[in-house]
Amino acid sequence: MVWQIKIEKKAKKALSSLDFPIQKKIVRYLREKLTEDPRLFGKELVGDMAGLRRYRVEDYRIICRLEDHLLIVLVLDIGHRKEIYD
Repeated sequence: MVWQIKIEKKAKKALSSLDFPIQKKIVRYLREKLTEDPRLFGKELVGDMAGLRRYRVEDYRIICRLEDHLLIVLVLDIGHRKEIYD
């Protein structure tokens, strides 16, 4: 099963504001790791963000929602670890 990656407008804007080398690392991570089985990586979030998953690329976090019935990884937000959970 191959999962599709869909990126929300907010996450695209956040990604484009990052330095180019980290942009490349994040995009590579999304393409290489999350298209096969996104549950093998990352971590389930709790509290206000329950139902979402986070993935780590250096000091940056990718917040996603998995839509199992459609095999879609929906990227909701991308940001530095100190700011992403605010």
